Amino acid sequence: MLHTLALLVVNRPTVLSHISSLISRRAYNIESIAAGPTEDAKVTRITLVVECEEDEIDQVIKQLSKLVDVIHVSNLTATPSIIRELAMIKVKALPERRTDIVDIVNIFRAKIVDVNRETMVIELTGESDKIDALCEVLQEHGIIEIVRTGKISLSRGPEAVKHHIE
Repeated sequence: MLHTLALLVVNRPTVLSHISSLISRRAYNIESIAAGPTEDAKVTRITLVVECEEDEIDQVIKQLSKLVDVIHVSNLTATPSIIRELAMIKVKALPERRTDIVDIVNIFRAKIVDVNRETMVIELTGESDKIDALCEVLQEHGIIEIVRTGKISLSRGPEAVKHHIE
């Protein structure tokens, strides 16, 4: 089963490698990992999607919490959350096929961010299923390259994970 964890960590080199090595040492697969700054420059937020059994996730959370630079770990799997991913997809776009591609992009509420004589780059933000669906439809046009950010997640409502670093 996939579990979505939100980690607040001290913004230091090697933190991400310590987290990923802890997960891999226990033979769990990291489905997705995304890290970025928070409202506090000293803190980084990491969204980690890890594949493990339901009875194993508590152990993973406990182990992550023991790492020195980990401030807080939240399991967002069962929490009402907003989960998004960003993808950029480069497709073959010869002039005679561009109108079809533009129509597809509009249906998915995506954006065309680059066009040249032979290709287009399409940007889409949404849930993984939506990105997968767009990729499937664009397959017949010839996908040249895909890059995806991995999932990021934020719980719904007024509650927030509070952190303070001296």
